[in-house]
Amino acid sequence: MSAHRQLSDVSSVREALSILGLGGDVDASTLKAAFRTAVKAARPDQAGGDAERFRRVIAAYRLIQAHQPPRPALSAPAARPALTPVLVLSPMQALAGGHVEVRLGARTVRVTAPRGLRSGDHLRLRRGAADGSDLYLSVLIRPEDGLSVVGDDLFMTWAVERRLMADGGRVEIETPVGTRSAWITADMAAPVRVRLKDLGLPARGSRPAGHLFVTLEPSSDVPSAAEDLLVRFTRVWTQERLAA
Repeated sequence: MSAHRQLSDVSSVREALSILGLGGDVDASTLKAAFRTAVKAARPDQAGGDAERFRRVIAAYRLIQAHQPPRPALSAPAARPALTPVLVLSPMQALAGGHVEVRLGARTVRVTAPRGLRSGDHLRLRRGAADGSDLYLSVLIRPEDGLSVVGDDLFMTWAVERRLMADGGRVEIETPVGTRSAWITADMAAPVRVRLKDLGLPARGSRPAGHLFVTLEPSSDVPSAAEDLLVRFTRVWTQERLAA
């Protein structure tokens, strides 16, 4: 039987809706669900099914489909927003500030980064965009030269003579802001880490000053405390002789 013949077996959309157990305007998903339920119940090979009712269900479904308004054309996907330029800093640049070069399209801009920027901050570059508006640079601090940043804090490692690690005592650490001392004890569990207060990123806005966390690594290549003292004494004695 042709599709035309099937459509003519149902006289109106109202009748077609009634056959499928629907009333009024329906969306495509509701129509499809009602058709599946009705056609399943009318299948001749199922108990309670009937060939004539099965045919009328299909005809009703097709008639409703033929009278439904066409689907609206799919709109073009929204354009992705332009990526925010990234200001990449080393830990030392974040600690002390300074001049940093940033690539903006085909040109390179020299930016002055203030002290204490954190990853995730945004630095405003006045009239930096092509349309003359301000541009905001997203800040990213990458590890460099054994120094890394997490939040407000700096992290580094420092080699310590094995005997000092075993016996405990005062450790001299060359930090990014100069030599600092820390005391360790023989019973400290590995990995041994000391905190040097307020030697992390400087305070900025509502962010407090961070700390410097130093992981101490035992090493046989580090001079002992006595050898280090001798080296320092020799250096000072030589400078005094040259100045005399």
